[in-house]
Amino acid sequence: MSKQPAKPAATEAPACAPPDFNPRMPLLRLPVHACDTHAHILGPKDKYGYSPERVYTPPDCLLPDYLHMLDRLGVERAVLVQPSVYGTDNTVMLDAMRTAGNRLRGVAVVEEDTPDDELKKLDTAGVRGVRVNIVDVKDRKPGTLPLDALRALGQRIQPLGWHMEFLMHVDEFPDLDRSFADFPVDIVLGHLGYMKTDKGLEDPGFQALLRLARSGHCWVKLTGPYRISTGSLPYPDVTSFAHALLEAAPDQILWGTDWPHVMLKGSMPNDASLCDLLSEWIPDASLRSRVLVHNPARLYRF
Repeated sequence: MSKQPAKPAATEAPACAPPDFNPRMPLLRLPVHACDTHAHILGPKDKYGYSPERVYTPPDCLLPDYLHMLDRLGVERAVLVQPSVYGTDNTVMLDAMRTAGNRLRGVAVVEEDTPDDELKKLDTAGVRGVRVNIVDVKDRKPGTLPLDALRALGQRIQPLGWHMEFLMHVDEFPDLDRSFADFPVDIVLGHLGYMKTDKGLEDPGFQALLRLARSGHCWVKLTGPYRISTGSLPYPDVTSFAHALLEAAPDQILWGTDWPHVMLKGSMPNDASLCDLLSEWIPDASLRSRVLVHNPARLYRF
């Protein structure tokens, strides 16, 4: 995007903890061309200003740190997702993608009236979708979506072959499958639907997510188990949700690190420990290859 970075806010939003910058080697060997579909690059703060509307202030989490983590895990490809702290200024993400070359793809945040030629430039740079944050919206009534505006944006990005990624809590939307039944582009949801596990597999919103995933027009990321678990590593209450999603739509499931784990409350896990959760979530090696290699290659056009 052509917009200049926002100036830092006069009053800092709350700081969040850094990731473990010393990732171990995982016990699990990942397949060739494995892809991390959800990560953020943040900083340097003294070069790229944060949005004054942000709800947290992260430490610098830079591209070399991220690539080092990927190399330790054995992950060849990755997708950067525009974090909320930069608003619609995608400069940091695009600079990282340009530096890393064909190894990275991106999911941008754009204004509804972003010109078509700007969208085409983003596509050329490796962007494959737009992100819409439904969680951190001021004065939003839970369970509501601006569907008319979303459909209009979906129609604009459809010719590019892009998708629309949502940060949303599926338990707020028991009619999720009906709401997006005729949506113009595929949608992607992170954090296994971003619903606390104590609501149970039979929660109407999670069941609607399963139905929508079965339709072939919705993708779900196995990311951020600490965001939905009621416990700590190895987050055993998340496993049944991962299995339910994989059973419903194995060709629509993705995986990601959620690095650098912003706004994580509690103990910061080592990324190798998070990677090793795949042994429980996806014990079958051929299915792991579908989730880590083939599915992201289709969606992000690697």
